[in-house]
Amino acid sequence: MTDVTGAPADVLHTLFRSEQGGHEQVVLCQDRASGLKAVIAIHSTALGPALGGTRFYPYASEAEAVADALNLARGMSYKNAMAGLDHGGGKAVIIGDPERDKTEELLLAYGRMVASLGGRYVTACDVGTYVADMDVVARECRWTTGRSPENGGAGDSSVLTAFGVYQGMRASAQHLWGDPSLRGRTVGIAGVGKVGHHLVRHMLDEGAEVVVTDVREDAVARIVAEHPSVRVVPDTDALIRTEGLDIYAPCALGGALNDDTVPVLTARVVCGAANNQLAHPGVEKDLADRGILYAPDYVVNAGGVIQVADELHGFDFERCRAKAARIFDTTLAIFARAKEDGIPPAAAADRIAEQRMAEARASGAR
Repeated sequence: MTDVTGAPADVLHTLFRSEQGGHEQVVLCQDRASGLKAVIAIHSTALGPALGGTRFYPYASEAEAVADALNLARGMSYKNAMAGLDHGGGKAVIIGDPERDKTEELLLAYGRMVASLGGRYVTACDVGTYVADMDVVARECRWTTGRSPENGGAGDSSVLTAFGVYQGMRASAQHLWGDPSLRGRTVGIAGVGKVGHHLVRHMLDEGAEVVVTDVREDAVARIVAEHPSVRVVPDTDALIRTEGLDIYAPCALGGALNDDTVPVLTARVVCGAANNQLAHPGVEKDLADRGILYAPDYVVNAGGVIQVADELHGFDFERCRAKAARIFDTTLAIFARAKEDGIPPAAAADRIAEQRMAEARASGAR
């Protein structure tokens, strides 16, 4: 069954009638001259202009692209709310292979599309887009973050993303073991790319023992060359089964916590930088049933969005670092709320974010 546009009707069902919907606006963008096909989804502007990155990806269908934009935009509303930002959630996806289809003309056309929204949506980098791309988009759109320092931006946001995850780990240790120190703890990091390699340094500086894995041999080689004390295991399956593991940090792909991995996970804490770590609803309860403390991903990995949001006010690294440091207190508050309400931390984080957005909507309605 299809709707009037020819897209599967379940996309419109998600948008208008499901609990995952409720989006304020979805814009389908096309520029035939450059080949641009994009979807901009604005989930909420209750807290302020929607902020979220632009994903450039070869989706199998337009319907899949719309569904991804809807899901990602909703997630950004929760992330921005929990980060204490005056921003709602939005996300954009460009349909295509970035290696083949990305051109200056296409990015400029995309910039014009974002600009046409008059500031309701602020864009940034995501999968398939980079700082250099945002510099091009910014030539047509003032509501662009994630730019290079040479063009008034903050550049790479992975430093503060890793710092925020580190703060989430400290909060997890405080809640579970009564001490925020990670000294002597064994931390397993899956994915040691842009964020993961900074996280390794934080762990070693704290006196933790570090075990890593990555599908890219060059990423592992870089870590071992810089930090010879780091232990390497062949894959994620070996990592999550490591004896004596205290903390597991998924820093690569989403869906790391699923029906296969949770039952064999040896760590007492999961706290990592990857987005969408829970493969499906219910995994958070499986973790809780096993006594594994889960620090919600969109809370602890918010350092990057804190950084790009600050560009709109004239970027100041120390100001951003101070905001990212508050992830420690936010994570502790989530654990306290989870205990008080008798629910998993992921559900507690959702409740707190929803409460902040509801209060903002009520305040705006008066």
